[in-house]
Amino acid sequence: MAIIETVNLTKKYGELIALDNLNLEIEEGACFGFIGPNGAGKTTTIKILATLLKPTWGEARIDGNVVGYQNPHIRPVIGYVPDFMGAYDDMVVTEYLDFFAACYDIHGQRRRKVVADVLDLTDLNYKANAEVSSLSRGMSQRLSIARVLLHDPKVLLLDEPASGLDPRARVEIRELLKELRRMGKTILISSHILHELAELCNMVGIIEQGKLLFSGSVDEIMEKANVGQLVQISVEDRVKEAGRMLMKVPGVKRVELARERGEVILEVLLDSDSATPVSELASRLVAQGFRVKSFHPAEINLETAFMRLTKGLVG
Repeated sequence: MAIIETVNLTKKYGELIALDNLNLEIEEGACFGFIGPNGAGKTTTIKILATLLKPTWGEARIDGNVVGYQNPHIRPVIGYVPDFMGAYDDMVVTEYLDFFAACYDIHGQRRRKVVADVLDLTDLNYKANAEVSSLSRGMSQRLSIARVLLHDPKVLLLDEPASGLDPRARVEIRELLKELRRMGKTILISSHILHELAELCNMVGIIEQGKLLFSGSVDEIMEKANVGQLVQISVEDRVKEAGRMLMKVPGVKRVELARERGEVILEVLLDSDSATPVSELASRLVAQGFRVKSFHPAEINLETAFMRLTKGLVG
């Protein structure tokens, strides 16, 4: 059963079409990764679902309730985390959470327990008495997630929660989201960190220029992208020359220089139906006098599929 559904959802700002007849279904308990270029319509979609924007036309429903008409029924079941947290900087962490718990009509002993529970879940206990203004970007994001968990919502709408975080903070947020998924929350998350979405999400939607290009599982998106075969090759020297030579091989679509473990390597993308066997690439290099240090197929990832399916257009 779809807990989030949009039907021909459209949002216009004057002549600019931010969303163009978006039709989306997200099943209860799913973790849905929403990806697309900047300006593609991700934030607009999330703000409409969070009841903060009205669509120009079309319909969005959450848990069977229509956005714009049944907002009082929707808001208790959703938690919205924007890309940047708006906070009361002069409060300490427990005061901040206590304030929002009161806004959700949670009082007395129950409020103290709920605040303690979300601090424990988000691993912010040791910052309970710290001023909000003193928190790092990563801790602020965890506090923002703690805030929306106070009323135990069924649906979490997360707009770029890992944006601007250092690697350790990104890992911590990812592990927290995995725990929330294990708890049965339905999660809609937009992000530019595509390899983390592939690890976290069971469903993915690609949006570009306000239109939904694809919605399905990560395996399905790989199949649709039909990106071909990716091979990584390391040569002793003359890397650029080797790349130029490989570009002349039939079936080679792209050759790029990349860095791996401090070394410049060649990433070679072949057509799926390439007449040139992968193994022949190494033999051709050797025949031309290049010394091949390593040669192995590489996994096609979500980022590769995304680049194949999109053109970088915005609304």
